[in-house]
Amino acid sequence: MPEILAAVPDQPGLGWLATVALIAGVVRGFTGFGTAMIYMPVAGQFLSPFGALITLTAMDVIGPLPTLPRAFRDGHRRDALRLCAGLVVAMPIGVWVLTLVAPEVFRYSVSLLSLGLLVLLISGWRYLGELKRGMVYGVGMLGGFLGGATGLAGPPVIMTYMASPHPAKVIRANLFLYLFGVDILMIGVLTVMGRMELSSLLLGIALAVPYLAGNLLGAWLFRPGYERAYRAVAYGLIAISALSGLPLFD
Repeated sequence: MPEILAAVPDQPGLGWLATVALIAGVVRGFTGFGTAMIYMPVAGQFLSPFGALITLTAMDVIGPLPTLPRAFRDGHRRDALRLCAGLVVAMPIGVWVLTLVAPEVFRYSVSLLSLGLLVLLISGWRYLGELKRGMVYGVGMLGGFLGGATGLAGPPVIMTYMASPHPAKVIRANLFLYLFGVDILMIGVLTVMGRMELSSLLLGIALAVPYLAGNLLGAWLFRPGYERAYRAVAYGLIAISALSGLPLFD
């Protein structure tokens, strides 16, 4: 254990990882999304695929804890359970797929997927049909698979679940519960599959410090009247991060 702790400051690219964790936290603080889309393309340049996934999970699971009770009060628990049931089915498959790909394939796939999802976000695409129970399970499965394979569990669910007939605060609470479920289940799946790396877990806990600081700063900076400007900044940062993970500047 002492040797592992001592290795954290020697992690290659630690300054970049801490900086991108801070930026991802700021974006999450003033938009409510974007952590994985900003962090994963950069983390994939310095960490193994599982190292990137573990550090993301470790730093992201700590931040939401203070607001978890409110989400339980505001959320529609049955729908949240349906989303999480989809996770349970598909996330292990996604993690298994991750064991089969080379680090370069993971890195480029995360960047390309982030860019594709960014295009959908900028276009304003949302599912506009009726969101039935079966589809809630299905979109939870899609998010679980992508979360296990790339760490990007949130965007597919967010863009589809916005069609839910629930009030806005219930949708927000359910998405919060879903994303928390992603983190908890990811820890369990990685542990059961023997892929949990203690060094990456400790690094993720260390990165939680700048990530939480960024969350607080982003929340403090947020002003409702400037939401479009915040989203434009977030989109630009996601694009820069995603492009940095491609072999364009190698």
